[in-house]
Amino acid sequence: MSGDVTLESELLRVTVRPHVGGTITAIEHKQLGLSVLGTVPWESRNEPLESGAAPDERTWLTRYSGGWPLLFPNGGDACTFDGVFHGFHGEASIAPWETEPGPSRIRLNRQFTSVPVRMQREILIEGDLVTIRETAEPEGDEPVTVMWGHHPTFGSDLLTGEFELDSGARLVRADEGYDPPANPLRAGAVGRWPRIQGKNGIIDLRRPLASVADGRLASLAYLEDFAAAWVSIRRLDDAVAVALSWDAEIFPTAWLWFEIAGTAEAPWNGCTRLIGLEPNSTPLAYGLAEARRRGARLLTLRRGVPVEAVIRLHVFKPTGPIPGVAGDGRALA
Repeated sequence: MSGDVTLESELLRVTVRPHVGGTITAIEHKQLGLSVLGTVPWESRNEPLESGAAPDERTWLTRYSGGWPLLFPNGGDACTFDGVFHGFHGEASIAPWETEPGPSRIRLNRQFTSVPVRMQREILIEGDLVTIRETAEPEGDEPVTVMWGHHPTFGSDLLTGEFELDSGARLVRADEGYDPPANPLRAGAVGRWPRIQGKNGIIDLRRPLASVADGRLASLAYLEDFAAAWVSIRRLDDAVAVALSWDAEIFPTAWLWFEIAGTAEAPWNGCTRLIGLEPNSTPLAYGLAEARRRGARLLTLRRGVPVEAVIRLHVFKPTGPIPGVAGDGRALA
């Protein structure tokens, strides 16, 4: 099964996989000849999961290409929540979507089976900018509690050289439970972005590989308290950069996930280079049930009150450090 859809502007070529989560699997800057979304060292299955719910991470990874899935109505661990089973990273990331494609935009629709919610999405390419607009609204009379987030994972040409991150976040918090051998962060540490306490001293997350001796990094943290909701990755030779921006009212946190040759076990096999910059409604990556248990913020949808989210990605050739992002989603010079 193929079914991939290619969108193009004069500057970007974007590939979307509507039948597996409406996932964006590739973004290439045509003039630069460089791709920015990451890939994985296994061949993902190009077909939806029949059940629509991955029972665990390993099953979900069989459909994961390293690109940009949508997480809804669950993010992180599979769980039973309000009597309903939700798969790992949620139905939206792995189920098929109805589509209306065009040359530079695609509209996607889905009536979810795990929650009584319909969502409309639009992915639009304009020059060097990708804009995603999403609207969700319950179809029943009862409120619906969800997690809603995006899982863009960057790599490919963007990470072939040394790189630098920046953000409008004021705080960064290391996850309390994710602690693989290649994690340099102290569990639960909180710092003023970009500095945070590591196991062997302070770590500057703008250039995280400078703090690890062997170039291996596997960690999870959360960006919070945004002065402006944006985050960027710039290759230090200024060959290419990305700037991601979004509505902080819907996505008040961003999960920051590093998998840079950090996990030796299959299927990662110590040869993956990915950075996840993941705006989310909930500051905890362990699913709906655990978020509720810990009192973390969840999003409540109500009938007659459609909720819209907008997220933008600018792919460009930088001229030095990125100081911020303008209101149209493009990085400031």
